[in-house]
Parts: sequence; C-alpha cells; structure tokens
Amino acid sequence: MRKRRYERNHTAILQEENRILAGKKACVAGCGGLGGGVIEGLVRTGVGTVVAVDGDVFDETNLNRQVFSNEENMGKSKAEEAAVQSRLINSEVEVIAVNSFIDEKNVREIIADSDVAVDALDNAEARKMLEAACEEAGIPLVHGAVAGWNGQVSVIMPGQRMIEALYEGESVGGDENDTGNPYFTPAVISALEVAEAIKLLLGKESSLEGKLLTVDLMNHQYEIIDFGE
Repeated sequence: MRKRRYERNHTAILQEENRILAGKKACVAGCGGLGGGVIEGLVRTGVGTVVAVDGDVFDETNLNRQVFSNEENMGKSKAEEAAVQSRLINSEVEVIAVNSFIDEKNVREIIADSDVAVDALDNAEARKMLEAACEEAGIPLVHGAVAGWNGQVSVIMPGQRMIEALYEGESVGGDENDTGNPYFTPAVISALEVAEAIKLLLGKESSLEGKLLTVDLMNHQYEIIDFGE
C-alpha cells in the first residue's frame, strides 16, 4: 500500500475508515458520464472492489463529458476501459468489468455480494430492474440522473421503491436523450453519488435516504423532496 495515498482524506475519512472501505464492494451500473465519475471517485477513495457494468462502447459524442473516454479508445468497451484506467489510478482496488447491459437475466448476479449499488444508467427500464434486484438482495441503491443543467440524487433503501415512483409509466429513454449533457452536470451529480455511497459503506447516516435532491446548476437552486411525506 502507498502509505500517503489517502493522507489528504484525513479528517473527512479516517485511517480506520479507509481500512473499512478496502473491504467493501460497490457495483456501478453504467460507465458513461455519471458512471465514469462514480467509478473514478470510488477507486480514488479506496473502495476495495468496484464492479463496472456497461455493454456500450465509446464514441466521439462521449468525449465532451465521459472521463474514461479519449481520442485513442473510440469503439472500445466502456466497462473494460474503466477497469484498465482505474488500475493506473489505484492498483490496490479490484475493478471488475462487466461488458453487458443490465437485464432481467443478469442483474441479480451482477449485484451479488455488493455492499452498495450505484445507478448511473440512462433509461427507466434498467433503473427499475436494478431497484427491484437491490430490494430483493437487501442492498442500498444510490440513484443519480442528469439532463442538461439539471440533475438529481437519492438514496434508496430496500423497500422504498423510489425509482418506480420517479419513472412511473416510463420504460425507455429519458431527459438526457432530449437535453444532452455538458461536462459539469454529470461531474457534480457523480460526485454527490460517490459521497452518498461512501456514507453507506461506512455506516454513516445519509440525509438523502428516502429523499430526492434536485440540482439546477443554471440557477443554483437545490431542493430536497421527502418521499415519505
């Protein structure tokens, strides 16, 4: 272990907490704009095992925002590139690439043994499958979504079914396909997802459990909506 790797975490994440994180496993569904930022954050923070899930490949339209994309890896698997580049960042973290889209057949196996799952997907149908599988497995889910200048984050504990409520009546697509995404929105939302995932892995209380944080970066308006009310 590099002795000084986590030195600048000090008061935010204690040395003992770094040892706890080293024994944890997180599953990140999606390795694009949101997922790439989440994976990088978890790897740099020292979560011991990260499962990177995505069946897509990089193309030129990803270069504006997806942190693992570059001009040399067009056409390559997003999940596999996330694993390769993550090893260069932190060789102490095991990044498992799953070069597949989430579906009813594989979702339970993909999240198996994870301590937390992170939703970095871009369609309602896959999000609902992930939420249902996490509920069945008793795994907390950190949800994130982006659209233009706007984004949202939530912490969903098993049984809360917030994705079902948020995307009621929707099956595919989403705002991202209509509004597009600049770099800064997924950067902000992915960082928030990482923070919530780390809290869950360390057993800390999350102020977003059962709630939805909405973020408007154009006007800097932030609101927390309580789904329990």
